[in-house]
Amino acid sequence: MNSIDVLVLGYLERFEDGSVNLKETWSTSSLIRTDDGHVIVVDTSSDFMRSPIKSAFKQIGKIFPDDVDMVVLTHCHTDHIGNVSLFKNAAVYVHEGEECTIPNAKIVKADTEIAKGVRLVHTPGHSDGSMSVFVEADRRYAIVGDVAPLKDNFTKRIIPALHTDAEAARASLEKIAEWADVIVPGHDKPFKVR
Repeated sequence: MNSIDVLVLGYLERFEDGSVNLKETWSTSSLIRTDDGHVIVVDTSSDFMRSPIKSAFKQIGKIFPDDVDMVVLTHCHTDHIGNVSLFKNAAVYVHEGEECTIPNAKIVKADTEIAKGVRLVHTPGHSDGSMSVFVEADRRYAIVGDVAPLKDNFTKRIIPALHTDAEAARASLEKIAEWADVIVPGHDKPFKVR
């Protein structure tokens, strides 16, 4: 069965007026191990989170950054792409709607399965090329990046403070809600929705 671990839990401070503190923020970084032998990291967090990511691999054990064969970037903001270089053997997946300068990135043009039970799904709104990763494991997990940076964004259907298209963001939240049992937000703890 596919498995998911959180390597680094993200952090984002949202103020009462809805604005966010962009100076002290980093994204959640998740690890997927698949039945068919793939090791996938979703989002690599901010560059200053390199040491905690390495420590997480040590805690998990029997797996190393060099074992990662795929990195998926939910979008290309700096708090999600800061440690791509740590995964030297990985193909990096980025949606075509993103403006990214990742060398040799594999450009995703449509929803696609990259491993057994692991599907990349276009969920725009926060950015034009935002993607979520839908994973079939013991439950159906959606690793959603900043489509829902915090739990409240999903449970209360609050679109992200930073967005390119409010209607697309709302539609993406609904698409995720129809499919997922567990949400892994971009900057918050995973939580069950059913």
